[in-house]
Amino acid sequence: MAEDEYGTFVDWSQMGDLATSSGPTKLDCKELKEFKQMARQGYWAKNHKLRAQVYQQLIKTIPCRTVTPDAEVYRDIIGDAAAKKPSSHIPLPEFVDGNPVPRYCLKVEAVASAHRIINCVAGQFPDISHCPSLPALTALLLHFSKDEAQCFEHVSRILACNEPGKRLLDQTFLAYESSCMTFGDLANKYCTAAHKLIVATAQDVVEVYADWQRWVLGDLPFAHMVRVLDVYLVEGYKVLYRVAIALLKFYRKHKTGGQAGQNQQRLDSGKIRSDIQAFIKGIGSTVTPEKLLEKSFSIRLISRKEITLLQVTNEKSLQQKGITVKQKSVSLFSRRNVQLALDPDTFSSEIVSAKEMHDIWSWIPERFALCQPELLFTTSTHGCSLSRFYSHCEGHEPTLLLIRTTDGDVCGAFLSSDWEERKRGGNKLSYFGTGECFVFRLKPEMERYEWVVIRHPELASAIRPAGPDDPAADPSADQSLPQPDKPPGELSPFLATHHFNLNSKNTSMFMAGSFDSIIVGEQIVSDPA
Repeated sequence: MAEDEYGTFVDWSQMGDLATSSGPTKLDCKELKEFKQMARQGYWAKNHKLRAQVYQQLIKTIPCRTVTPDAEVYRDIIGDAAAKKPSSHIPLPEFVDGNPVPRYCLKVEAVASAHRIINCVAGQFPDISHCPSLPALTALLLHFSKDEAQCFEHVSRILACNEPGKRLLDQTFLAYESSCMTFGDLANKYCTAAHKLIVATAQDVVEVYADWQRWVLGDLPFAHMVRVLDVYLVEGYKVLYRVAIALLKFYRKHKTGGQAGQNQQRLDSGKIRSDIQAFIKGIGSTVTPEKLLEKSFSIRLISRKEITLLQVTNEKSLQQKGITVKQKSVSLFSRRNVQLALDPDTFSSEIVSAKEMHDIWSWIPERFALCQPELLFTTSTHGCSLSRFYSHCEGHEPTLLLIRTTDGDVCGAFLSSDWEERKRGGNKLSYFGTGECFVFRLKPEMERYEWVVIRHPELASAIRPAGPDDPAADPSADQSLPQPDKPPGELSPFLATHHFNLNSKNTSMFMAGSFDSIIVGEQIVSDPA
């Protein structure tokens, strides 16, 4: 392909099929909904110049801070510096966390351009403290920029985005760290089989998931990454989560041949990270860009709202524990066995082993994995009184219930809410809790049973008619559950009824307690379709 105004930095000999432009040459589109459909379908995927023009149009419409550096600012600052010394020899800012600029089919000298741009960004955005994905994004945008100044302006607009509820790139250690925890929560919920594989093989699951952004922005082949970028610039940050979860699903299939792994050998987390990285870099031999996107958007129910709720809650959890900046002594992913906040060598329980506790810990929301478990109640010490159980557990949230039967079977439940909430119904059996509650079995075989989302709430009417004394039966009642007087970081983000399209009669049906019984995980009917 002849080098055009948007191919200055591209090494066309490495571009393969993308070196020959074909398909549409113009795009007459102004509505975001149309852009979304076209991006997913790859409307401009075969025409480099059209793709560059679309990117310019999309980035130009990003709502930004009042004062956002543009191309002229870059020219004023850099001047003739580009001709004086090779910028690739100038180290990148510390906030990229040592991540290099990926080549992405760029010319060798284009890496120097990326270094220049990133260092200029560092000077213009002093509030950026941690942004490991910036080198990859800069390298990608160089493909579709006329010169360094235009690329700098595009990067600046992405970083300066101030649209409420929208994020494009993590720029602080707190945001990045909490995004890794959020990815763990999403992988646990939407990618259960692959998550089980990681839990079974990696010594530290969180350390493996710390790479999730790099899987997408850095490790993917250029042909795959640029298709992801098409959708990312239209739909935002949630696309990165979707693609990373899809990659985890493909990795699990690659490792197990579609069958659940049995008796997996536990390996050093660094080896698992390297194995995943190698798989993603070579994914082009088995998975096309179209198949990757198809898998990414076939994941049902995951939404920007859920991601935002998890992100905010995980950030608050980290803030409460003083983890806001990267320090070698407190970095979340440098600590040993952070996925299980106890020492397996000293862990002691009459019901579960350290390995079983590690597996249970991999199921709970990531923000609670930072907490050191505290024994509140045990029948061997406190007896079998339910009232004593309540008195010991009230005021603590969340709690983990472990039970061994007289036959030697072991089961349990993760309880998201304070048991004190049971009192709101007086002496009546009152349901409460959130969608994060779940029950599980460890023996005779391990299995977790999660809640089921109701796509059509009217189907739940056959479960249990609401009585006149049931708080849920009051149509004037508030649509969200009462929130205990606790620090925000200790609350579940899944409190609002409308978040999961549930009506008030069917929301608080996850746990209940009375003077003579405890109920956890009442069945909820799902859409048969």
